Amino acid sequence: MATLLDFRRRIRSVKNSQQITRAMKFVAAARLRRAQESALAARPYAQELARVLRSTMARIQDPQHPLLERREEKNILAIVLTGERGLAGAFNANILRKANEFFRANRDKKVVTVPVGKKGRDSLKKAGFTFAGEWVNVLSRVEFKTAREIAKLATELYIEQKVDSVYIIFSEFKTVMSVNLTVEKLLPVEAIREEGASTEKGPAKAAETQVDYIYEQPEAELLNKLLPRYIETQILRAMLESSASEYAEECRRGDRGPDHAHEQGAASGDYEGNHRDCERRCLRITVTCDW
Repeated sequence: MATLLDFRRRIRSVKNSQQITRAMKFVAAARLRRAQESALAARPYAQELARVLRSTMARIQDPQHPLLERREEKNILAIVLTGERGLAGAFNANILRKANEFFRANRDKKVVTVPVGKKGRDSLKKAGFTFAGEWVNVLSRVEFKTAREIAKLATELYIEQKVDSVYIIFSEFKTVMSVNLTVEKLLPVEAIREEGASTEKGPAKAAETQVDYIYEQPEAELLNKLLPRYIETQILRAMLESSASEYAEECRRGDRGPDHAHEQGAASGDYEGNHRDCERRCLRITVTCDW
């Protein structure tokens, strides 16, 4: 049976956990604001780059580029973006569950992964997946240099025909309370759809919104520059979205942590009070019997 000292140690431990989770919430809230601003600022750039690329491809009668070549999907490269720490609630578990669903849907194909984040690397390594590369400790401070390195690896593997398609799996930031688990196809670059265009008025809408750009270079030369930059931008946007989603989950966990610790501390306090009452009753009975 637990003694009174055990209950006091338990209460002290719960109070320490409560202070830690509250401090983590404040730190995550400050980082979330910066990460959210970066993620929202990257979206217009990615959309405008996709618009320019769509306009360029529309002006080329038969665009030819290694990144546009379509092949039968036998070898797949999956870039999985997870967190660096295990203090973000169900963030990593949800991403890995989405990745496992993708792997099961492509079980008849050879899948090679590129984990970005320590938790994903450890989980995928334990599951026995083959790595084409790995990046850890890069999502706490997202840099374009890292996105360029990942994009360079993916495009080289695709051009060398070592993989037939490239997918990226990440958590897209919506609000602090909700995220969207996303699987996007990066390569081969397919027809880029404009967000917000309805399906019924798709061609008409595209014709209305298409901008007549004046190019100094030939369209084919621009395509050689825009396609790699498009892949880099999409990977950078996914990294920013994933970082913001992780900090949002840490904030939600920071809200739940102190409440849970308070409940545990109250329960332990009740046990301590009951234990003290029992000791007093036993002492009273012993004194009465001795008398």
